[in-house]
Amino acid sequence: MAVYTDITDDELATLLADFDLGAAVSFKGIAEGVENSNFLLETETGRYFLTVYEKRVREADLPFFLGLMRWLAQHGFPCATPIADRRGEVLKRMRGKPCALVSYLSGLSVRRPSVAHCREGGQSLAALHLAGAGFPMRRANDLGQAAWAPMFASLTGAADGLKPGLAKAVEGDLELLRAGWPAGLPDGVIHADYFPDNVFFQAGKFAAAFDFYFACTDALAYDVAVALNAWCFEPDGSFNITSARALVGGYESLRPLSGAERAALPILAHGAAMRFFLTRLHDWGATPAGALVKPKDPLEYERKLAVHRSSPDLVLFGAGA
Repeated sequence: MAVYTDITDDELATLLADFDLGAAVSFKGIAEGVENSNFLLETETGRYFLTVYEKRVREADLPFFLGLMRWLAQHGFPCATPIADRRGEVLKRMRGKPCALVSYLSGLSVRRPSVAHCREGGQSLAALHLAGAGFPMRRANDLGQAAWAPMFASLTGAADGLKPGLAKAVEGDLELLRAGWPAGLPDGVIHADYFPDNVFFQAGKFAAAFDFYFACTDALAYDVAVALNAWCFEPDGSFNITSARALVGGYESLRPLSGAERAALPILAHGAAMRFFLTRLHDWGATPAGALVKPKDPLEYERKLAVHRSSPDLVLFGAGA
């Protein structure tokens, strides 16, 4: 369970006293996410999620995240929406840590997305990008290409511990990405973590998205690349071209990619695989002992790196190019 901060009944009551949500009826930690402490809260007025932001989330970034979620909801994109207290504030504190209440979302995530799910996922990602247009705040992608080599510098031993010789292969990837990383692509608000487990479906249709705590301003096509890696690989490590075509087709039904964006998809997908490999490698040995949560396997993304390394044009086939 991803709960690093325990909350007492008295602490919860003190928090709720600032809101017009009534008294707590039930309250429990939920086994979702590895970054923050998450709780399902039911009060006399309904259901909500409480998130206590832990060490990886910088408090200075929270106005961007929470403001973006409210902006998207106000512009028709279904997502978790921060709840304001009586003074209009959404950012609160618990045990000296920042926290926020957000609206409850109904639906289910899918473990193995079908082709139809991939199309819905692509279309909903484009809807997010369009709804985010005009959001007045900007936040740099602090897990973007410039951060990868410095991050890996302290992880070479961990990489070779996972798989002998892996550090050298990753260093080669990093140099390729540094030399070829595209510039000047259309940018805007991106989710940057648009995985199937951050999306809810109902009756096979997109219902809502959540977990915006990596959101930032970056190339919109990079978000598509993140999704291609997350939605379109099979458990055996193979890339499902049919699923990829559905995802990109769904995306382009609302926001067509430019020629430059389409041409950049292979290196963007390679880079997106690098980003998640590195953060998973870091978390593999750094998850707090008191948290009953299993860190995600970095080797899943090592296998995706290997696919992009050996078949760099594969993503283009999936994009219908």
